[in-house]
Amino acid sequence: MIAFVKGTLVEAKENVAVIENNGIGFNIYITGRDGGQLVRSGMEVLLYTYMDVREDAIQLYGFLSKDDLEVFRLLLKVNGIGPKAALGVLTAISANDLRFAVLADDIKAISAAPGIGKKTAQKLILELKDKFSLQDAFEQKLAENTGVISAAPNDNQGEAVQALVALGYSGSDALKAVKAAHVTADMSTEDILKAALKYISF
Repeated sequence: MIAFVKGTLVEAKENVAVIENNGIGFNIYITGRDGGQLVRSGMEVLLYTYMDVREDAIQLYGFLSKDDLEVFRLLLKVNGIGPKAALGVLTAISANDLRFAVLADDIKAISAAPGIGKKTAQKLILELKDKFSLQDAFEQKLAENTGVISAAPNDNQGEAVQALVALGYSGSDALKAVKAAHVTADMSTEDILKAALKYISF
């Protein structure tokens, strides 16, 4: 198993990057998101990799973050989703936004990925919901240094999300609004709801 490939970017086009390491060029499939960051030949790159071994091919899939790799592995455990489809999902929606979409039962957001229909999105949500937690999603957001939330989610935040969904907003939009609301530990559900409504996407 190849855990990661570190080397010089030779080229990146569409969903493939070629990384040179000690005279060997590794052909690695990547997401469109990562491809957008690999913009200059000669730059040093480290991709965390997954090796897919089949009878007729051995292929490497690479990611700039370990989190993307872990979510990719989880996607592969969903019946009917192979490496190419999983890569498509992570191109259409970031790993952390996928967490929010799964936790919010947001079929529309997930089915926006190429090759993922409504039924596959429903299956994905069903099989991954117990693998993700709202707290993990918020902690990951904090790890990205975005500064959009100042505390781990609590019961009041969960109630605020549920209230927004009851008002007709999508689960993903509700979760995003709450995480953007600069929540503090002393805020009531009503306070969080009022703050979140300022950030809600229409």
